[in-house]
Amino acid sequence: MSTESSLDSGIQEPGKDAQLRADALDYHRSPTRGKIEVVATKPLSNQRDLSLAYSPGVAYACEEIAADPAMAAEYTSRGNLVAVISNGTAVLGLGNIGPLASKPVMEGKGCLFKKFAGVDVFDLELAENDPDKLIDAIAMLEPTVGGINLEDIKAPECFYIEKKLSERMKIPVFHDDQHGTAIISSAALLNALKVVGKDIGSVKLAASGAGAAAIACLDMMVSMGVKRENIFVTDSKGVIWRGREASMEANKARFAQETEARTLADIVRDADVFLGCSTAGVLTGEMVKTMADRPVILALANPEPEIRPEVAKAARPDCIVATGRSDYPNQVNNVLCFPYIFRGALDCGATRITEEMKLACVSAIAELTQAEANDAVAAAYAGQDLRFGPDYIIPKPFDPRLMAAIAPSVAAAAEASGVAARPITDMDAYRERLAAMIYHTSFFMRPVFAKARAKPRRVAYAEGFDARVLRAVQTVVDEGLAQPVLIGRGPDIEQAIRDAGLRMRRDADYTLVECGDDTTACGTRLLASGKVDALICGMQGSYDSHLAHVQRDIGLAPGAQVMAAMNALVLDKGTLFITDTYVNDQPSAEELAAIARMASEELRQFGLEPKAALLSHSIFGSSSRPSAQRVREAREILAREAPGLDVIGEVHGDAALDENIRAIYLPDGQPNFEGSANLLVMPSLDSANILFNVLKVSSGKGVTVGPILLGAAKSVHILSPSATVRRIVNMTALAVADVKDA
Repeated sequence: MSTESSLDSGIQEPGKDAQLRADALDYHRSPTRGKIEVVATKPLSNQRDLSLAYSPGVAYACEEIAADPAMAAEYTSRGNLVAVISNGTAVLGLGNIGPLASKPVMEGKGCLFKKFAGVDVFDLELAENDPDKLIDAIAMLEPTVGGINLEDIKAPECFYIEKKLSERMKIPVFHDDQHGTAIISSAALLNALKVVGKDIGSVKLAASGAGAAAIACLDMMVSMGVKRENIFVTDSKGVIWRGREASMEANKARFAQETEARTLADIVRDADVFLGCSTAGVLTGEMVKTMADRPVILALANPEPEIRPEVAKAARPDCIVATGRSDYPNQVNNVLCFPYIFRGALDCGATRITEEMKLACVSAIAELTQAEANDAVAAAYAGQDLRFGPDYIIPKPFDPRLMAAIAPSVAAAAEASGVAARPITDMDAYRERLAAMIYHTSFFMRPVFAKARAKPRRVAYAEGFDARVLRAVQTVVDEGLAQPVLIGRGPDIEQAIRDAGLRMRRDADYTLVECGDDTTACGTRLLASGKVDALICGMQGSYDSHLAHVQRDIGLAPGAQVMAAMNALVLDKGTLFITDTYVNDQPSAEELAAIARMASEELRQFGLEPKAALLSHSIFGSSSRPSAQRVREAREILAREAPGLDVIGEVHGDAALDENIRAIYLPDGQPNFEGSANLLVMPSLDSANILFNVLKVSSGKGVTVGPILLGAAKSVHILSPSATVRRIVNMTALAVADVKDA
């Protein structure tokens, strides 16, 4: 994502620094200290489990591995385990802060590996600055992990360390600060040159910076076709020219030129490409004016680039600019690469990362950018132009197609270059498995947030005086999700803002609507009259009391038969939606069918394709009790009225989630339903609410979205008194995304 780290960063407005610091520290401290934990993948609940997990059963796995070391990938986690290793000598923006202080960064890197590619990580911070001793320590880890990701180790030692480890170890070794940046920037260069119509073999490239990232980028670009004689480089001492003695080492010397140029301004003149891996502001608008026509500018210093895109565009409107920042188009973001290159390398048992694997990654990223955006990508980045061109030369980080595009290409390149110990035989099946994996993460809120930011709406908060609401609204303001309207007594709200230490200002950041005791009634009247676009309520009092106001003042949406509530749970194996959790006690067959249809439409707001299961104590006609008959009839109604909906019923809960269990009971003629359901339509309010709350505590770690109110004529959601700040923020984004244009 930048020249030195995979963690996103950007310049904060001065007023936000204190709040950001407090929020970041609270994030790292609560509810559990740190960002990672080790979780067992097998049950350990009885003596039988204990005998399998440890003595005597564990001996059999040990014997298999002793006889054939390749079996470690079958019987241990090693085949999906990467060590993220640093000595803290070159941490982005912080410098040599040492291994202990670098640990939050390494934990964060582990989180990205897991979330984006399902790769497990041990973060290891080593108190060793001697390169040879560090090499020895890391090499001893080979029996433990399937790959090594080096991070934040200063140059030039990082070159030596990676080279020696790659020669010594039989597992992939990758220095992300070097090669992650090189891969993403090279893909950006390929696409930018395609946009401007220039041949890579003839362009002149001027580089600012000669550290680990810069040298790796230049080496990769040479591999792709940039001629070494057309590359001119500066460092802190000026141009790297042949014969210069000051601050030279072997990696720099490879790019020394016979030239009279001595400054960055000298080498930028007539250059087609600028590569910056250095420091803020070194490239000026005047320098850009001297570049060749339609120049490509890769200004990758973080958090502040070598030149701001608006400055470069003002000097040369024909230029293409990429930076390491997320608040501009064309972000060079390492998270586009490192999770997926390791995913492919681990899955094929690669013994090292080859140049062919890196180039395959470059090509896959470049080609994906040029592909037409599918529905999921368009939903994730609603309101943004995702057409290949000057402002879209690199994929977006949350493009769900990245893993399925990159990992197979890397695995195939590993096999072609002779380093794949377990070649993948069915690449199509592998791609399908990877595509399914990415949707089993907690990123399902991303499309909703993107829609909200694309068109912020007026959202009223009935409990505008509640501290949780106010903290959530501060986030909503900072992230540009909505235009908040706080309902309540003005003095109470303003005092609560001061007590919480928030920065919100009346009339600048939020609108105040004075209201007495029944603030939800005020909110529903505002919504009904069109003075606000959406409403959030329910933080105090009973759900039914708020629902009564919504039913009276807002009513049903056109064509809706019933209102219903749906909750989402973020579980380890995916996101699960459950309905109806709050509204209908014993919904009829017609109501169950209507609820399933409404819920399915709502899932599409998250970029998810609904797979609905109508749950019952009965399975495929095994009971004639009235509750089972209602569910069975609902399935028949859906078959007639929504034939395109992927739905199964009536089924047991386990059969809905496990196709192996389902196959035992599946009768002939039952419509094909593959995989696991992501929408559970429950036969009663009691069953839905009980299941949701049990899963929330036992499996969901408290990460939930909802209740989502379905069927109302306008965008309104009734939360619960237990709602957290994060849930209020999530529901605000969803409320904005749910607003229908008149």
